Amino acid sequence: MSVTIIINPISGGASPDQARARAQLASAVVDRHGDRAEVVVTEARGHARELAKAAVRRGARLVISWGGDGTLNEVASGLAFQDVALGLVPAGSGNGFGRELGVDPRPERAIADALHAEPRVIDLGEVDDRLFVNVAGFGFDAYVAAEFDKRGGRRGFAGYVAITARALLTYVPNRYTITTAEGCKTSRAVLVTVANSAQFGNGARIAPRALLDDGLLDLVVVEERARWRTVCSVPRLFDGTVERIPGCSICHVERATIESDEPLLFHVDGEPVQGGKQVRVRVHPGALRVAVK
Repeated sequence: MSVTIIINPISGGASPDQARARAQLASAVVDRHGDRAEVVVTEARGHARELAKAAVRRGARLVISWGGDGTLNEVASGLAFQDVALGLVPAGSGNGFGRELGVDPRPERAIADALHAEPRVIDLGEVDDRLFVNVAGFGFDAYVAAEFDKRGGRRGFAGYVAITARALLTYVPNRYTITTAEGCKTSRAVLVTVANSAQFGNGARIAPRALLDDGLLDLVVVEERARWRTVCSVPRLFDGTVERIPGCSICHVERATIESDEPLLFHVDGEPVQGGKQVRVRVHPGALRVAVK
């Protein structure tokens, strides 16, 4: 049985030369460990999902995603509800999922660890038929994701920071009606995040107590009290005290419905999606196998 490595050639602002080097390194590492390597490179959005599905059909025992959270999302979507395990080489702008799982940032070590790890089972989230591994969000983070996506081509962490800084000053929050098993609440929120893991990325922890395998999603709502308060609260994302932000609430959900007067822009693992005025959120317990040490 083979190992497939799916590489996003531009993740994290990589150049074409770097992409070729990634492919050569991936093949060499797998060969050294006695497996048969199949290295493929994505060519367009959605391609990683199709490559992952094809690897399953060919009988791969492990599929490794080398890229950012968007590439990870596509590969995981192709492997969901299957017995084939997912490995990860984090190489994006945020790498929230990789950080949460403690994946080694060195590609050679990350591949080797995935080859020898005992796969574990984790949950997946879903927003209107779009699966997510790490987080999905409405509001400010979705707006930033959409602006970042407009850049196209080579991107990177510096561009993400610049967009976020501008958005902190200009973003206008929407009013949301959120229905869960606990009831219905309407609020004007700067953030409505549905977290499977604790991290946005780059060390920002939006849901500090979220667990990947508890059969639940953490629904985080941060109401807009005043923009200066929002800006001053940003450091709390990095010290695990997000719940101390004025207007922040976190609850555990299996399902939720989110509504707004305007069509909802949301993101799944950083990839923007334009939805309707109502979207449905749910968790899929134990839907994905991951091979990490």
